[in-house]
Amino acid sequence: MSRDILHCILSIDTIRLRKQLGTIVTHTRTQMDNFLKNAQTFLSTVSHGPGVYLMRDADMVLYVGKARDLHARLSQYSHFSGPAQNKTALLLAQVRQVQTIVTHTENEALLLEAALIKRHRPKYNVVLRDDKGYPWIQVTVQEAWPRLLISRRRVEDGSRYFGPYSSGPALRESLKLLAALFPLRRCRTVYQRSRPCLNHQMQCCPAPCAGLADPQAYQAVVAELLLVLSGKQQQVVQRLQEAMHSAAAELRFEEAALYRDRIHNLNKTLEHQSIAGIGPQDQDVLGIARQDAAVALALLQVRSGTVSAVQEVFAADPLGKAQGILQQFLMQCYAAHNPPPKELLLPFLPEDPALIQRQLQEWRQGPVHFFVPQRGKKKSLLALATANAAQILASQEKRQASWEGLARSLCTDLCLATVPEHIECLDISNWAGKQAVASLVCYIEGEHVAARSRIFRIRLKDEPDDYAMMAEALQRRFSTGENFPQLLVVDGGKGQLAVALRILAEQGLRQQVAVLALAKEKQNEGEKVFLPGRSAPLPLPRHAPSLLFLMRMRDQAHHFGLKHHRKLRTQAGLRSSLDQMKGLGPKRKEQLLQSLGSYQRIQAASVDELCQVPGIGRSLAESLYQQLHSQIS
Repeated sequence: MSRDILHCILSIDTIRLRKQLGTIVTHTRTQMDNFLKNAQTFLSTVSHGPGVYLMRDADMVLYVGKARDLHARLSQYSHFSGPAQNKTALLLAQVRQVQTIVTHTENEALLLEAALIKRHRPKYNVVLRDDKGYPWIQVTVQEAWPRLLISRRRVEDGSRYFGPYSSGPALRESLKLLAALFPLRRCRTVYQRSRPCLNHQMQCCPAPCAGLADPQAYQAVVAELLLVLSGKQQQVVQRLQEAMHSAAAELRFEEAALYRDRIHNLNKTLEHQSIAGIGPQDQDVLGIARQDAAVALALLQVRSGTVSAVQEVFAADPLGKAQGILQQFLMQCYAAHNPPPKELLLPFLPEDPALIQRQLQEWRQGPVHFFVPQRGKKKSLLALATANAAQILASQEKRQASWEGLARSLCTDLCLATVPEHIECLDISNWAGKQAVASLVCYIEGEHVAARSRIFRIRLKDEPDDYAMMAEALQRRFSTGENFPQLLVVDGGKGQLAVALRILAEQGLRQQVAVLALAKEKQNEGEKVFLPGRSAPLPLPRHAPSLLFLMRMRDQAHHFGLKHHRKLRTQAGLRSSLDQMKGLGPKRKEQLLQSLGSYQRIQAASVDELCQVPGIGRSLAESLYQQLHSQIS
């Protein structure tokens, strides 16, 4: 993409609509009519060339699209006359600003559209999860002694990447088995050691750091690992069988037994991959399922005839036809560092098949073919991918039904006026007031959203004061102006509830945010829920769904905060007193320890002795002497 694309931004005309969005059909119709009426003035400034357009409301980007002719595409919106319940009508009713970016070619518009969708994650586009959401297997082949790792982001660093994989725990378990079958170094850097570490004694590492590894044998293990990860495990098994028979023929029975065990373990590790593709070629099979406005996509990655990974995407309310949704998914799924295979099995062709195909071929640096199978084994593979997509829809529907039942219980049991779709829970973790942290976890429609969880380091208190710590954390949370929850849960009793109510009142959010306190069980009395205006705890049954959900949130917040609190305690325990000295950096600290030997000898040294250390001048020596002896007093 040329660098001057961003300099081609046209003047932006704002299409003013009413601020308050209504849910009544007539109100939506009025807002959309305002958009259509004012659109003609805006269109007079729009180019007929290729480019990208962004539709925004007051706060965010709602939709990103690309067009061969920007004027023609946006004119279609200006002539829209569908019903008010139509998804396009709902989008136009929210649009307050349209921005266009002109590009030199349609291919540049395609790339820019994909980049803007990844950046803004618009509500009405199909948005693939961020690359760091899916784990990859990384083999650092660019290093002299390659390693086997799990990576959350695929970058162009020369490594070989395999995946992505939908299940992190399952991937880590598989990685343990692969590390046992193909022992490679575990340490981050190779530096010379006088003797190998424990991994070598456990036969988990050939110890290149101690000079015990044979480079050729090490690279042979790496080559076998790459074959297995590429789905070509049968070649590895055949080589191991040949080596086993050769060792047995030469009466090296212990070595032959090792080969036999590796063959057995390798077959056991990979026996679950029983779904075969069409021959030994690599393919990606994409299935799509739709239900009402929701769309689910499942991508089966077939490598050497074996399904090696599955990638899933769910979009609750995407805008556009199925062909456009498929095109957006393909542009987000692949890139130069993640090229597509030679064959793509699709349920139908994307919106601009020739354009997409040219871009994929450029990324792959080779041919890429689209197939829409109608019969045979390829059709069966496509049906399997479609069944996986339908399963995604079914699980989402089940999750939605579960949330609706839970929402009814929360409203009834907790006397809430509205359904709390956004709930946050706060907990305090500290040890005698030290290393205090406040953990805030976020739940949206009953699901934990880890990306919106937060940790607050308590700054104002270093002594036990749960109320003051909670007040500080809540002030910092509700002074940000970010999305506020409908319900706030605090860990504690009436005192913590009073603190939360006071902070919300100070921030002017008392009517906007409902709040309750959840006290831990004591002496088999059960968990206690305290609500504003009630002196007695709310009598909820032990197995009430609403109470169990609140307990799950509180426990999540507790474990989240405890993890960070323990990390701070560990860091404080390992920190030297020299780290707290003003004017003393890592290099000078190292020089002091090398010259005087220990912290005790540094503390006992005079100013003149400190001055004799390289890099320590008279003024710094006097400052250090004062700081060291103030600690004694």
